[in-house]
Amino acid sequence: MLDKGVINIFKSMRLNDRISLPFLNENDRMDKDSKLIIALLTAVLMGAVDSTIVILALPTITVQLNAPLSVSIWIIMIYLLVIAVGTTQLGRLGDLLTRKKMFNTGIALFTIGSALCGASASIFELIAFRVLQGSGAAMIQANSGAIVADNFPPNKRGRVFGYTSVGYNSGAMIGIILGGVITTFIGWRYIFYINVPIGAFALYYALKYVKRGSPIANKLDLPGALSLGGALILISYAATDISLHGVDLFNEILIVLGVATIFLFLYIENRVKNPLLPKKIFHIRILSFSIMASFFQSLGFLAVVFIIIMYLQGIRGLTPFYSSLLLLPGYVVGSVLGPVFGRLTDRIGSRIPATLGLSIMAVSVLVYITLTVVSPLYVILVASFFTGTGSSMFFPANNSAVMANSPREFYGMTSGFLRTMSNIGMLGSFVLAISVASLSVPRSVAFEVFAGIGKLLGNVTTEFMAGVHAALYVSLIILIIAAFLSFVRGSEHRSE
Repeated sequence: MLDKGVINIFKSMRLNDRISLPFLNENDRMDKDSKLIIALLTAVLMGAVDSTIVILALPTITVQLNAPLSVSIWIIMIYLLVIAVGTTQLGRLGDLLTRKKMFNTGIALFTIGSALCGASASIFELIAFRVLQGSGAAMIQANSGAIVADNFPPNKRGRVFGYTSVGYNSGAMIGIILGGVITTFIGWRYIFYINVPIGAFALYYALKYVKRGSPIANKLDLPGALSLGGALILISYAATDISLHGVDLFNEILIVLGVATIFLFLYIENRVKNPLLPKKIFHIRILSFSIMASFFQSLGFLAVVFIIIMYLQGIRGLTPFYSSLLLLPGYVVGSVLGPVFGRLTDRIGSRIPATLGLSIMAVSVLVYITLTVVSPLYVILVASFFTGTGSSMFFPANNSAVMANSPREFYGMTSGFLRTMSNIGMLGSFVLAISVASLSVPRSVAFEVFAGIGKLLGNVTTEFMAGVHAALYVSLIILIIAAFLSFVRGSEHRSE
């Protein structure tokens, strides 16, 4: 029996036809489609939350585990890196072994990894268990979009993606809020322990209501996956090292090796029978442009979130917890509007909602650019409202466009590659925020401000403000590129 409050929330949803959420009898049992959406939303939300939940707990973890900040930052980075690398093949593995197996295994691994993270006795144990947790999140993310495509027709996927986009859209910000609340009032270990009951809940629904499906003939591209994974690891490690210590011979060598590995990856892909990214994908304009729009949106948009947190903590002197609270209302709005714009996408296609959503995000950046050292804090609320509204339009529309235009035999691969590109963008957004903002102040100072353990004083404040504006302009350009890609991909006819 579900809690009455949860039931009332789902009673309010209207998805029509086979995606409606009526109750089958007086015992408050929801139909299978509704329960499938619950499983997808809960699992996706868990993975997204844990991409950022550690941020506000980082200073506490660093002190209590007696670790240098340069090591503890990998609690965040390794999770993002594992997801970015893992989703390249886990979607295709879902084709081979059935998506239900991969999705459910992902929930189980994520839940076990969370429990082990909470019990970690050292910083290195915690980083190792974050690898396990990230592997589970990669399985979930790589297969969730394909599960939607398997279970719902193209003209109704937009509204389902509207609900699952609540997880992707709000999860990162909810993670920041929860990280502050739980660390402040309970203890940092519970930012991981909280996933155990939630994961059990998601696994119960997934086991019962995700269709088993049939394996799809496909083959893994292990040489391609290993070379791409190697390139991502080398470049990501080098970029993170640069953001912390600046450019030196060591990270220059890593970047050169990473770029060389990318060329190796391209060489392999031109010769293997089942390449990681079939050329057919790039011949579908709407599909390929939508995936690239997702990459640039993630790169530019999350960088803005990091930059504004740095502004609120380093310049305005707010605590990490209160800084994140100022950004919360916009994401609440985005979560409410996501399903609404998902239904709109089903009626008119994805091009207009996705492009308009990215444009509204760009407007929010323009609002942030007006910030000064003494600006009223309601400016943050206004900008946050725009970002929430824009993201609620973009995510369901873009995700729906990707899956609606993917050949069925590539559902798993397409879903995995979409999340890979988005997570690479998220990883890059962290490096971008630190690197550009730190052009005006020492990197160590910028990093401490981001982590919530430093505050700027005197003339340094004005200099750092210049760095914040520079970083925001870079993010604005990136979002404009994303909007351009979203617009020029062409229109689609959902009735077909």
